[in-house]
Amino acid sequence: MSAPLRAADLRAAADANTATDGAAIDRPRAHDAVARACASIMPAWPLDQAVAVNPHWRRIGQPIRHVAARLAVLGDFRVFPAREYIQREWQAGRITGADLDVALALQDVQAPDGMTAQQCQAGLARALRVRREPLLVDLLDDAVQKNRRWPWRAAIVFQMSQACATYFDRHQADWRASGSPSLYGFWRESMVGDHGLSSRLGLPGLMRQIRQLPSTAEDALPWALKALALDASCWEAYFEALLLSINGWASWCAYIGWQKAPSGQDDPRLPELLLCRLAWEAILAGAVAPAARTAALTALAANWRDLEARETEARAELRVDEVWQRALEASFQRGFAHTLRTPPAALAAPLPPGAPDAAAQAAPAMPQSAAPVAGGAAAAPEVQAVFCIDTRSERMRRCLEAVWPGVQTRAFAGFFGIPMQYQPLGSDEARPQLPGLAYPSVAVQDVMTAPGQTETDPARTAQAASVRRLHLAQLDQWLEAVRWSNATFSFVEACGVGYLGKIARWMRPAATPRVSADRLGLPAAAHAQCRPVVTGLTLEQQVELAAGILHTMGLDDRLAPLVILCGHAGHSTNNAHASTLDCGACYGRPGEANARALAHLLNDPEVRAGLRVRGLDIPSGTVFMGALHNTTTDEVTGFDLDLLPPAAQARWQRMTQVFAQAGDRMRRERAPSLWMDASLPEAALLAAFRRRANDGSQTRPEWGLSRNAAFIIGPRTRSQGRVLSRTYLHDYDVRFDANGSVLEKLMMGPMLVTHWLSWQYHASTCDPLHYGAGNKVLHNVVDGHVGVFEGNGGDLRIGLPKQSLHDGEGWYHQPVRLTVVIDAPAALIDGIVARNPVLGQLCDHGWMLLWRYEGEALQRYARGRWLALEV
Repeated sequence: MSAPLRAADLRAAADANTATDGAAIDRPRAHDAVARACASIMPAWPLDQAVAVNPHWRRIGQPIRHVAARLAVLGDFRVFPAREYIQREWQAGRITGADLDVALALQDVQAPDGMTAQQCQAGLARALRVRREPLLVDLLDDAVQKNRRWPWRAAIVFQMSQACATYFDRHQADWRASGSPSLYGFWRESMVGDHGLSSRLGLPGLMRQIRQLPSTAEDALPWALKALALDASCWEAYFEALLLSINGWASWCAYIGWQKAPSGQDDPRLPELLLCRLAWEAILAGAVAPAARTAALTALAANWRDLEARETEARAELRVDEVWQRALEASFQRGFAHTLRTPPAALAAPLPPGAPDAAAQAAPAMPQSAAPVAGGAAAAPEVQAVFCIDTRSERMRRCLEAVWPGVQTRAFAGFFGIPMQYQPLGSDEARPQLPGLAYPSVAVQDVMTAPGQTETDPARTAQAASVRRLHLAQLDQWLEAVRWSNATFSFVEACGVGYLGKIARWMRPAATPRVSADRLGLPAAAHAQCRPVVTGLTLEQQVELAAGILHTMGLDDRLAPLVILCGHAGHSTNNAHASTLDCGACYGRPGEANARALAHLLNDPEVRAGLRVRGLDIPSGTVFMGALHNTTTDEVTGFDLDLLPPAAQARWQRMTQVFAQAGDRMRRERAPSLWMDASLPEAALLAAFRRRANDGSQTRPEWGLSRNAAFIIGPRTRSQGRVLSRTYLHDYDVRFDANGSVLEKLMMGPMLVTHWLSWQYHASTCDPLHYGAGNKVLHNVVDGHVGVFEGNGGDLRIGLPKQSLHDGEGWYHQPVRLTVVIDAPAALIDGIVARNPVLGQLCDHGWMLLWRYEGEALQRYARGRWLALEV
């Protein structure tokens, strides 16, 4: 039985360079190559924690075209949009000649090479001419035999993938396979125990080679490298290519390592996965005829010696694709810049189909303070509603402001500034609810209180937790019963019509509202008094947390009588990728707990007293409350209503009418893109959206963040009255940020989160084979949450499913890089970029596009300079 492979073990093994079969191998250099190759793989988060990620994040230190070339040569990966897609956009006129001219002008500034529009069009019409460097398995598996039995490359991926699925299973299988605690040891045992491999691969001598596998991962490295006889200068690149050949599981292993990073631990699974894949190459080399082996090894050495030349050729070939990427972005930016430059009154967007004129609707009663005052200036708002920066919140903000001018909307990252671990009632585990770039440091847990009270009631909490655990255990028992074929029929017979009712609800979805999974098993009467609260912090720490959040939110001393903190969540049924519709700033979770916990914190009298000492005086009449925006049906639910004083209750009642009218406008705006009838009466349209969300066969409950394209950091005046449904919005006013500390937090926080979100959609569209999850209809979930197979095997699929990006006829998502617009002085932005090298890498290497306002004009960032915007 082998021990787990750790970095320390690798270093120790490097000194054990004794006279063994691997004596000719430079072990320290080999171990460094393993470490560098593993460092190139970005994590893929589990299904229930869908942290959107830029899969190229660990390569942003290189220009985007260089990365595109290397990935194409190493693994046939695609970074830029497919030429077929660009060709359709060009022929349809969505990319114009003017867009191409803008792209060529930008290309000449950054990488002068004299390309013309004619050359770009000619390049678009031909297939991409980039050759992937072959692995040894590709050279050994001859074309004739490939058609008569399982191709070896696919067989290796299948075998390793099944072994990984079994090894990592903790929740799904009814019997867990026993075996070595190390991934390499477990894989080796699965190889030795699989007596059908020889026949499936057509290699009679395969089992003899498998039995020669070294028993430890440490010994497997020199053993395999000796069999391949590759020059040491090629090792790192070859190891990268091997990892890319099973990129899904490599990304999962990288995630496990990411989770251990805060404690300073090295996780052995990713290097062990690489050594398993490397060992497969050596096994095949030993199993084929000597003549075939010699020829293949000679060809392998020759190919990989020329790697640098192949990458240079690929960079030259991909010049065309980089220009067309820019042209595609110019096609979006043309309309986007026009919208930003045009006064809102001149834009006057039409109402959604079927929507009644807002002036003709029964508007909610407007308090005197929300009416215009002398001189035409608007009075202080009666209600402030703070939403996530999510693109789906833009519609809600726009529609709310159109329905009632008495509400001021704002945007802030959806975790509401609390870097928290949340422990639902009755659960033994706490889950992170913060951006994936960060690690939690604040504990939040559910407690029970008496109605109308904020003090925790320990007895009620313990009783409710016990009841919930019992009900969830009964649910688990029910699920376990229906999983067994010999138990299902007796179970149905015992349950009778009750079970048939569950089937009927699948066949005919009900128009019922969303139910929070965190309240399942809890009696309905207890829902209102189950509240998430911050725990484990001293009063001083709570005050510091609250002050920082209010300052970053821009609400230090500009508070309305009612402040609604509105998180968001998706609503879908039978959807393995449901968390991709939840809050990207909350680790792919609903934002309810974050919003409610912050509201409780800011309503706490002791916290407010501490804030006053700091000079931050929250008016005694100001009340905070938590709410949740269901982005699938566009309904808003308020929480902890029993805690609201009478004046706040009245304002909330008024807001429920405003939310209802705004939601109706939003549903009518969204309906055409979901093939729904926007002219239905209000109640019928809401019911249709709810049924869609409750439909277990619905592959597109909503579009999520598809078509996201831009991010604005600035005051609401820059976006108000404009239709910016493809845009993330974050409120920011430089007048209240003299030293730029808030802007730096936003650029190093929300801006990077939106960059990751943008690139997840971009990568899943441009390379759906490697960075997309495939067809939802064919999905089989691995371990209940690790990921999905498309069908019964192959590599672990990561990224977004096709139905989240494609409308059945073409790509619905437009793969443009994120355009970030900041309303701040150039010197302030430049100083932040200079202090944070990652920002310079993103902007200088083409991973993100940065603009700023100069008065009413727009400028773009170009390697440390600010130039007038061309589009």
